[in-house]
Amino acid sequence: MDDHWKRDAGTAVRAVGSGLRALHDALPVADCPFDWSAENRVDRARSRAAAGRTVPADWPQEFQHFGTVQRALGVLADIPPVDRFVVCHGDACAPNTLVGDDGMWTGHVDLGTLGVADRWADLAVATWSTQWNYGPGWEEPLLDAYGVEPDRERIMYYRLLWELSD
Repeated sequence: MDDHWKRDAGTAVRAVGSGLRALHDALPVADCPFDWSAENRVDRARSRAAAGRTVPADWPQEFQHFGTVQRALGVLADIPPVDRFVVCHGDACAPNTLVGDDGMWTGHVDLGTLGVADRWADLAVATWSTQWNYGPGWEEPLLDAYGVEPDRERIMYYRLLWELSD
C-alpha cells in the first residue's frame, strides 16, 4: 500500500468500498467456476482444527472469548443465510485494492481465492483490514462507499471463518 494512501485513509477506504462493490456487481456469479462458500470454508476450518493448526491463543482478542476450537467451530456450524451471492475477491484487504492518483479504485490484485460466496465474506475482511491498515473508525465509511448498512452478525461470523479457515 502506498504511504500516500495511508496518510489519506478516507480516500483510500472509499476506494476500497467502491472498488469492492464494482467487483461484486460486474462479475457474473453463474459463470464463476470457483467456490468460496461458507460451507466449504467451514469444512476447511474443521480440517485445520483436526490437524492441530488452529490455536486459540493465536486468535485476535475479539475471538478469545470462545476459549476452545470446538466452541468456535460450533459457531461456524450455524451459517447465516446468504444476503447476496457474488463473486468474492477472497482476500479483500485494503492493500489488494489499487487506487489511482485521483483517489479512485482502479483494480484489484491477489485474486487467488476468488470464488462465489455471500458478499459479507468479503465485506467482513475488507472492513477488518481498515483497522489493520488505517486504525479504528474506518469500517462504516467503507460500508457507506460500498452502499450497505453494517450487519454485525455476518461481519463477526465471516471474520471468525476467515481466522479459522484461511
